[in-house]
Amino acid sequence: MVRESDLAEVAAEADDLPHPRDVVGEHEEIPVEEIFDQPFMQEHTDFEIFDEMVAASPSDAEDAAELELVPDGSWDAFVAETTVFEDEEAMVFAARDHWVETQLGL
Repeated sequence: MVRESDLAEVAAEADDLPHPRDVVGEHEEIPVEEIFDQPFMQEHTDFEIFDEMVAASPSDAEDAAELELVPDGSWDAFVAETTVFEDEEAMVFAARDHWVETQLGL
């Protein structure tokens, strides 16, 4: 897996990268379940899918659509307890890099 620190280097060495707008439109939203896909979740968390993680969190949220119901402080602690990441920010950046890597075929 390509890490954040070497993503730009690997992309620079890759041939035939698609144009960014061919991957995602300028105002297109990427579903959170696509960013936190099953391979990412299985490798880095105690859960199979992101909805399962949200449902297990210390909140009334049952799936990713209700993620805003999870209080920030408790979510950070939950992420630290149930993933390889120290907090939500680290998990989000790793998921972003994973998504980019997947989209670009790196």
